[in-house]
Amino acid sequence: MQLHVSPSMRSLTISSNNGFIDLMKIKVAARHISYRTLFHTILILAFLLPFVFILTAIVTLEGVNKCSSFDCLGRRLGPRLLGRVDDSGQRLVKDFYKIINQVNAEEIPDGIKLPDSFNQLVSKMKNNQYDAKTFALMLRAMMEKLEREIRESKFSELMNKHFAASSIPKGLYCLSLRLTDEYSSNAHARRQLPSPELLPVLSNNSYHHFVLSTDNILAASVVVNSAVQSSLRPEKIVFHIITDKKTYAGMHAWFALNPVSPAIVEVKGVHQFDWLTRENVPVLEAVENHHGIRNYYHGNHLAGANLSNTTPRTFASKLQARSPKYISLLNHLRIYLPELFPNLDKVVFLDDDIVIQRDLSPLWEIDLWGKVNGAVETCKGEDEWVMSKHFRNYFNFSHPLIAKHLDPDECAWAYGMNIFDLRTWRKTNIRETYHYWLKENLKSNLTMWKLGTLPPALIAFKGHIHPIDPSWHMLGLGYQSKTNIEKAKRAAVIHYNGQSKPWLQIGFEHLRPFWTKYVNYSNDFVRNCHILEL
Repeated sequence: MQLHVSPSMRSLTISSNNGFIDLMKIKVAARHISYRTLFHTILILAFLLPFVFILTAIVTLEGVNKCSSFDCLGRRLGPRLLGRVDDSGQRLVKDFYKIINQVNAEEIPDGIKLPDSFNQLVSKMKNNQYDAKTFALMLRAMMEKLEREIRESKFSELMNKHFAASSIPKGLYCLSLRLTDEYSSNAHARRQLPSPELLPVLSNNSYHHFVLSTDNILAASVVVNSAVQSSLRPEKIVFHIITDKKTYAGMHAWFALNPVSPAIVEVKGVHQFDWLTRENVPVLEAVENHHGIRNYYHGNHLAGANLSNTTPRTFASKLQARSPKYISLLNHLRIYLPELFPNLDKVVFLDDDIVIQRDLSPLWEIDLWGKVNGAVETCKGEDEWVMSKHFRNYFNFSHPLIAKHLDPDECAWAYGMNIFDLRTWRKTNIRETYHYWLKENLKSNLTMWKLGTLPPALIAFKGHIHPIDPSWHMLGLGYQSKTNIEKAKRAAVIHYNGQSKPWLQIGFEHLRPFWTKYVNYSNDFVRNCHILEL
């Protein structure tokens, strides 16, 4: 760019470097110009020239050097001088959306060969000079393939997690075998529980009676240890542990060799209850031995499953419903508590996947107002997995019998930590109702509900529930990795309901310490079986 002042100072010319475009030309009349006026003019020009230079440079970069006229330059510079922007970018975006819509509406050709990575796609595009539409089509095909692979991987993960949750870790299996062997060879492991002088306490209603039904020796030890260590009056605690025949010897040996004095522990096998006969529990025997039912819980969980129309979350819920524990007699025993403990008036029933963190003696002071079951309701929370459950989450309301008798919006409640008034219970027909609905579900080929023991209990205890404060029983530690730690610390009982039990490798690491703090790692049996060496 050049600035030229004529000798007579009557004209001032600004031109580009190539000399054939006059950017600005000023002519003045033939009269005297003062130096002050000239100084001010040059000062203004000095201020404007940098902007003119920048605009010229931009135009040059955009191809203005190809313009051969001032008109061309004006079309380029005019919009910029007026603050307007070239809309070529917007046109490009519109064209891009148009191509995306076209590709989305078309079918991906069969047998299309897809690159394995984005870098391969870019390389292939450069080598074959793909147009934008072909590139978008290839990219869509790659994304859909990736989505299918991720989906299949998620279902495989859920299946593996289901098998892990249903299996017995070798450490727990070792513990049971070693304790069973100890029971047969060590008289001290076979000593009477409790000692003869304490037998009257087992039916003394001035004590706090807990009932625990389980075949997991380590889990039972954690429940008992946490209850005793958290209690302000452990001498008032009586634990009634019920287990199956195969686990009885090992369970008895554990508590005989590891007393929790001053608390009292009784261990009984289901085979030791005279009341549990085939005549009294015919429905449960049918549930446990029916070929179709056993195949449903132990068979191929993918057979007949349309995974293309199933979300991973729905599939996970279906797998949870097919846990073999739901056809175990131990899981149904709680419905027979009034008959199993005829001399007791009130008990607290506990699941084996809980930890007690606070003194539970105030539970015996709660007035149930004539109700049978004191339980935490699970319909008033925010999370979708645990605390937002209504009857519609458990029952098939397309079944006419369910639709006729139940309300889909009725609030559900939780098993795991329940206060049972056995004296009031004996005046009801809860057990008969439970049996009736189990039979109906068997007749319907399990089309009324799928999930284990809670649905028939929701029906049987309908009208017999007294809600208790949720702080007594916090659920979901086996479902949710994002459990509120501070809230868990404050809860009286935390419940690892769900697949991720704390004694399994699939348990959540940050939630495991609540449970492991009550495991006696110094015990020889625990140490020799390498318990929880994860």
